[in-house]
Amino acid sequence: MIEIDEPWRAAHPLPLPTGEVDKKSRGRVLVVGGSARAPGVVRLTAEAALRAGAGRVRVATLASAATLVGVLSPELGIVALREADGEIAADAAPLREQAAAHEAVVLGPGMGSEHVAAQLIEGLDAASAAQTSLLLDAAAATCAREEGAALRGWEGRLVLTPHQGEMARLLGRGIDDVRRDPGGAAGEAAARYRGVIVLKGTDTIVADPDGTMLHLAGGGPGLATGGSGDVLSGVIAGLLARGLAPRVAAGWGVWLHGQAGRALAATAAPIGWLARELLPEVSRALPR
Repeated sequence: MIEIDEPWRAAHPLPLPTGEVDKKSRGRVLVVGGSARAPGVVRLTAEAALRAGAGRVRVATLASAATLVGVLSPELGIVALREADGEIAADAAPLREQAAAHEAVVLGPGMGSEHVAAQLIEGLDAASAAQTSLLLDAAAATCAREEGAALRGWEGRLVLTPHQGEMARLLGRGIDDVRRDPGGAAGEAAARYRGVIVLKGTDTIVADPDGTMLHLAGGGPGLATGGSGDVLSGVIAGLLARGLAPRVAAGWGVWLHGQAGRALAATAAPIGWLARELLPEVSRALPR
């Protein structure tokens, strides 16, 4: 297992913008998610993508929450989606065209329904979005176990970010099995779904379908707070949009997220801070 340490980061440097730079050249991210239960989570993911260096981020979310998200974060573009029973309506999202216009799509933050997430995945068209990477989080990650065929077209540009409980559901195992052998579980999932797996925990493992595994000791107990994983998804998506390969984007995203947690632990307290406080720390951790 390869540590995400200084030598690894030096061997996989983040690209710095050069020459004529505009929002498009810095990469575009589409964040799809939200529910009546968690309407603000998409804001964390979207702002994290901007903090990781993406040039433009658009949020597709419930119509009832869309305006508020846009007002709270005026840097974001907004797509208001039809809703049903507190979730995005499965047939309401004009996502095929939207996905093709972005370098990275995050699907799942704040969503509670695996059924809806699965239908939204099926509504995407990997062929028409040939230059787009797809990151599945929360309900969209766990529904992948039923969507193997729909995900085949995303091979080579797919990232899943489950925590240990979600990993157990993905593999149809007990959570104790995952805890006993997280590396084995992550490697099995990467091979099965043909995507990069980011298994979140006290230690985080990044598994590539080719068998490569990266490891980072956690950024401290403060990261075990609501919304922290949604920030991580946004950071990785921002790096995908900037042109990094999925494994490298995941490795750097995990490291930046951990660095942000360590910075807050040093300046505030080991625990007690909020996920949104990670956002400026992500920017500060970017290489100069």
